[in-house]
Amino acid sequence: MGHTGNPWAEDRRALSRRRRFQQAAFDGGAWAVALYAAALLRLDFDLSRLASFRIEWLIVLAATLQIAAGYMYGLYRGRYMFGSFEEVIALGRSVALVGAVLLGVDLLLPGQRAMPVSAVLGGALLAFPTTGAIRFGRRLTSEHRQRATIQERTRVLVFGAGVGGRRAIRAMFDDPHSPFRPVAIIDDDRDLANLEIRGVQVVGDHRVLAAAAAVYSAEVLLIAVPSADAALIGRMIDLATPLGLKVRVLPSARELVGHDVQVSDIREPTDADLLGRHQVDTDLATVAQYVSGRVVAVTGAGGSIGSELCRQLSRLKPAELIMIDRDESALHAVQLSIAGRALLDSQDTVLLDIRDRVRVAELFRRRRPDVVFHAAALKHLPLLESQPIEAFKTNVWGTLSVLEAAADAGVRELVNISTDKAANPSSVLGYSKRVAEGLTAHVARRSGGRYVSVRFGNVLGSRGSVLTTFRAQIDAGGPVTVTHPDISRYFMTVEEAVQLVMQAGAIGESGEVLVLDMGEPVRIADVARRLASRAQRHVTIEYTGLRAGEKLHEELFGDSEIERRAAHPMIQGVEAPRSTPSGYAMSTRGRSTCATCCATSVSGCGRPTSHVPRPPTT
Repeated sequence: MGHTGNPWAEDRRALSRRRRFQQAAFDGGAWAVALYAAALLRLDFDLSRLASFRIEWLIVLAATLQIAAGYMYGLYRGRYMFGSFEEVIALGRSVALVGAVLLGVDLLLPGQRAMPVSAVLGGALLAFPTTGAIRFGRRLTSEHRQRATIQERTRVLVFGAGVGGRRAIRAMFDDPHSPFRPVAIIDDDRDLANLEIRGVQVVGDHRVLAAAAAVYSAEVLLIAVPSADAALIGRMIDLATPLGLKVRVLPSARELVGHDVQVSDIREPTDADLLGRHQVDTDLATVAQYVSGRVVAVTGAGGSIGSELCRQLSRLKPAELIMIDRDESALHAVQLSIAGRALLDSQDTVLLDIRDRVRVAELFRRRRPDVVFHAAALKHLPLLESQPIEAFKTNVWGTLSVLEAAADAGVRELVNISTDKAANPSSVLGYSKRVAEGLTAHVARRSGGRYVSVRFGNVLGSRGSVLTTFRAQIDAGGPVTVTHPDISRYFMTVEEAVQLVMQAGAIGESGEVLVLDMGEPVRIADVARRLASRAQRHVTIEYTGLRAGEKLHEELFGDSEIERRAAHPMIQGVEAPRSTPSGYAMSTRGRSTCATCCATSVSGCGRPTSHVPRPPTT
């Protein structure tokens, strides 16, 4: 192995090799002690009788065999921690193998045996606890030294004595650069009440948190439960914050797959932690089957959903990825995130407004996409309530332009991204997206392709999301504004939402609306309170009242919709609402007839500003 240029790392490797050599020597010595002791016991401690056997020769053979067997089982290759359960198993195997060989040699030796057969068996039985005791002694010594050096570290209460807690405690003790020192464990499982892990004891359940924090002078509460949901994390934050404890968490179980817990994994709660973790199991083989090697187009490619779609689709090796958006800066950002360069001089970025039906149709005829993800939309509810015609132009006309262009160009799969506000709509946004679902189903019937809509709720980290707003308000000193104390919403991370969107495109039936499982709804006031509690100064929360068209609780399914399970545990399907383009079609002069209420153009309808064509709710 060549010189790495890292003296500290080289010193650590040299120290590790030296310790392994020492351990091999100790094990050989343990066999010598065990065989001598077994022989003396067998011969009633009569040293004169011991002289008639060739025990020295057998000891040399035992030490040699132990080194070979130990190396074979990984004992001297740094595979296990000293004193770990895995090392004990490997040690038992090596001792058993050495004992069996020694017994065979002793029985097959011509003439006088090296030592009595019973002494050989007794030596093997003594060698196992002796070699084990050496290891545990070294481990206890090492832990004692570590404890002596970590007295000044941050004192941590660990919530969770399961696998996550054990691994976290081990990492905090074993990492010489760890800033944390575990001092006590809290767990709600009564069966673990007397458990002790590396000298750290379970002191009770969550009800003793305040007392434990005071007794052990704790500064941090570590939630060491990788499967923890938003309710558990929120409850522990609510308990820890008044006590002045900083809260840290471990990554989710999915994030930890393939590697052990490290001190660097311990982090502050993220948005996903506060609002719930979703274990998404995506069948990438199925998704790749309809994406790889094909021409894929994404509208709204610069948005939160669209950009993540482009990033994930690019990894599936499409023949061509066409990113469409009317925002040139957003196109620049998404191209930079995928390619590491953003000269905007390639054919993969297209500056285009989907309201321009002529250009949309021309682009699709020329580029001939096989798969289309339609993510372009206007989504801010209050703004669209005051300017409904804009929602109509983008979410209805724009969607119809994409759908018709796709059908005429022979697109085989199209996924229209909808929203939970389309279920029992009460807002302009909800109605416009419900119309888009119906139009998708209508065009699907005549296209011959598989055109589906996918409906889900709020996306963490998206532009203009409630968490972004809360953080900006907190940074400004408050107040944090919430519309209603009981308002709740469904949330999902953008990565998880996009994975299920792609999965839905692979399993949906043409014309269907697929609804993603968003988990349990989250009370927005609880999230605002927890974020405000972590601010450096006191931040108040104000309730402003529900806005026009806003629901107290969102719904994923309409009253008349019948749920049916799709081919994925986190996706359900419903029949799309019936909509036809005739009521929403643009004339050749770019104006629309408002067929649902009057004969004038929408822009000159004369109705209140909240008026917009609203489809049937069936």
